[in-house]
Amino acid sequence: MRDLLRVSPAGTPVDLGAVDPRSTPGLPAAAGRGAARRAWARWQLDLLGAGLGPQQEMLYAAAQRAAGRTAPTGAPADRRAGLEPGAPRRLLLVLQAMDCGGKDGTIKRVAGAMNPLGLHIRSFGPPTPEELRHDFLWRIRRALPPPGYVGIFNRSHYEDVLIARVESLVPEATWRARYDEINAFERELVDAGVTLVKVMLHISYAEQGERLLERLTDPRKHWKYNPGDLDSRARWDDYQAAYGEALARCGTDAAPWYVVPADRKWYRDWAVAHLLRETFDALHLGYPPADFDVAAERRRLRGDRPGPGERQVNGQ
Repeated sequence: MRDLLRVSPAGTPVDLGAVDPRSTPGLPAAAGRGAARRAWARWQLDLLGAGLGPQQEMLYAAAQRAAGRTAPTGAPADRRAGLEPGAPRRLLLVLQAMDCGGKDGTIKRVAGAMNPLGLHIRSFGPPTPEELRHDFLWRIRRALPPPGYVGIFNRSHYEDVLIARVESLVPEATWRARYDEINAFERELVDAGVTLVKVMLHISYAEQGERLLERLTDPRKHWKYNPGDLDSRARWDDYQAAYGEALARCGTDAAPWYVVPADRKWYRDWAVAHLLRETFDALHLGYPPADFDVAAERRRLRGDRPGPGERQVNGQ
């Protein structure tokens, strides 16, 4: 799936119009047709989730073993999180999409299969006054997952070359310079042991309209609706162009982009879970070996709890 959904190397133009949002690349024939495919994908998602749990635990266990080597609390935010060569690994899933693209649903379905104690989920909205006093990557650095964690970004630093571009929030020279800054930042992350999985959930204009209408129709979903979504929808082509350039300029070997057709929610969840599983597999994780004498500890345990009729140690 990683090869199938990956965007071409950096610099190659990306035409999202050539990607069918209702397509299901990689879905095997065994999935069947119609409703059977949805049922199959959900069953497979359960299986994939069961496999993600142990991988996540291995990641966490290795970081716990190395916990004594982390920087002290007073260190800068990035070093305190172990963001330096040789730091314990972590995985960061970056989710980007147009409004109603399914970021929240993906997190619920895919991340829900993992242990919440090892998850680090962050959402990014409009920057706060404090965040605006710093460079655009400042808040991203502060939100990075700790070593050993699986992090998920619901929106990310890419908003600063998407909405900032389309809505003219900064001069063109500023947002254009950010592509190189993003590539350098992501290279830094990878060199420090962060595995990046960047996913654009690609929906169609028609599907977005249906989802917006659903939010207006169902009172239980009114809280999800933002009148500003229609303003962004009116600039659909501009956003598609912005996404296309971001994918092209920042789809590197170190931090590739994946485009997941997302009109079909069941396929979206299955595909993202597959990407995570393949990424974990490529890390060749394992549980760290014991740093103590296991046999000696077993003997101590047996000595601490004598069986019926056995003489207790030291007469106790």
